[in-house]
Amino acid sequence: MTKPASAGPAISEWPDVNALYRRFAELVAQPMRPIRADAMPKVLRWFDEHCAGSKRLAEQAKAVIPGGVQHNLAFNHPFSLAMAKAEGAHLTDIDGNRYIDFLQAGGPTLLGSNPVAVRRAAQAVLEDCGPVTGLLHEYEVKLAELVCRHMPGVEMLRLLGSGTEAVMGAVRLARTHTGKKWIIKVGGAYHGWSDQLVYGMRLPKTGRLEATGIPRGATGHTQECLPNDLEELRRRLRWNRLRGGTAAVLVEPLGPESGTRPVAKDYNAQVRALCDEFGALLIFDEVVTGFRLGMGGAQAYFGVTPDITVLGKCLTGGYPMAGAIGGRRDIMMSLAGGIGTTARRAFVGGTLSANPLSCVAGYHALRECERIDAAGVAGRAGDRLRRGLDEIIQRRSLPYVAYNMGSIVHLQTSGVLLLDTSSLWKLLKLKDEAKRRKHMMEEMGAAYTAHGVITVAGSRLYTSAADTDEVIDDALNRFDDVFALV
Repeated sequence: MTKPASAGPAISEWPDVNALYRRFAELVAQPMRPIRADAMPKVLRWFDEHCAGSKRLAEQAKAVIPGGVQHNLAFNHPFSLAMAKAEGAHLTDIDGNRYIDFLQAGGPTLLGSNPVAVRRAAQAVLEDCGPVTGLLHEYEVKLAELVCRHMPGVEMLRLLGSGTEAVMGAVRLARTHTGKKWIIKVGGAYHGWSDQLVYGMRLPKTGRLEATGIPRGATGHTQECLPNDLEELRRRLRWNRLRGGTAAVLVEPLGPESGTRPVAKDYNAQVRALCDEFGALLIFDEVVTGFRLGMGGAQAYFGVTPDITVLGKCLTGGYPMAGAIGGRRDIMMSLAGGIGTTARRAFVGGTLSANPLSCVAGYHALRECERIDAAGVAGRAGDRLRRGLDEIIQRRSLPYVAYNMGSIVHLQTSGVLLLDTSSLWKLLKLKDEAKRRKHMMEEMGAAYTAHGVITVAGSRLYTSAADTDEVIDDALNRFDDVFALV
């Protein structure tokens, strides 16, 4: 199958990674620059005066929901906000407050929230057959054909319920195909919350730090290496070869946490070469980058074809059950369904996977992304936002670091995710520092919210095709007001 040409780069320019790491080091080497002590009470008072309904519902939620939220994205200092409306580039909460939305549900709504074309298609399928039948639906095929047509490394597609499920299945698939056990991930990357991959999450070299409740055997064949450290990856591949071999190397192609620790532009190509040398499969986790970096994903942008691709988020345009495994035909055939299909079957399942509602929404969302070049439009909005943040940071002589990969914009103010945790000693030494910097990040996020801007944990912003120049300029004025409080 001939893959179509890209509509244009969703990333206008890859950032200077070496310069970024120098700036990261400078940020964490100096005292924090949080919201001033005299200004923070005013920020918190805004929530008390304007968000009574959210505060009441947040307290009610704590009685029946552990911690009061169902998803980590909903954590917001000083309490979770309850939304009543999402449309385009904006959110409106139950108290009537309107916000510029750079959370975008954690990334899936590349078109902006609740686009009309997708909503109408979803409503139509609900009228015709409801959200699920358990049997084949034409849009399962249409969605799979569309993805296979655009993504270089995807010849077949198996739909699942979420990115976490897809990563679980991809690891199982790699082990089935290769007959090997070892999985190497890049430290700090997040690949969902399955037992075997709650390992080295968010901060490199932290291993099982967050693996409470997970038996050691579950991560017994999971390893991590530092981002950009190709020599360490080679050493692990070489050592594993003496112990049965590596099934797969699993990467976020932008770098851990969607580029929070960015990789050099040629990193993925070099990982591909090492996988070929040592007979390991290369898995691209494109849960975030799939379609947000263009219809061909990060693999098309970098010109590196993985053996297995993991998809989520944008796949169904913000509708539920967004997860998929794609890859070469010979590998993917081990995911063939049925009972007793093959001795080399990697078993996966899911009653609601590939349901008509999600497949229809996904197909029409991706066709709309294709039609308007949503990744390119959102990427240009990300460029404008980053340039504006840079100007404010420099004008106010702040140590903060703003950079972007298209529509994925990073704003590092506390640097908590940039601390050097490359050894156990450093990790222990930085424990209290990390707590202080995490609290600063939470306070910055609260200040952004009080000024009408919703972000991802106060440190990441997703732009969408709904972000016009006017929306971005409005947001920059609000950021400038927040930075005036530092």
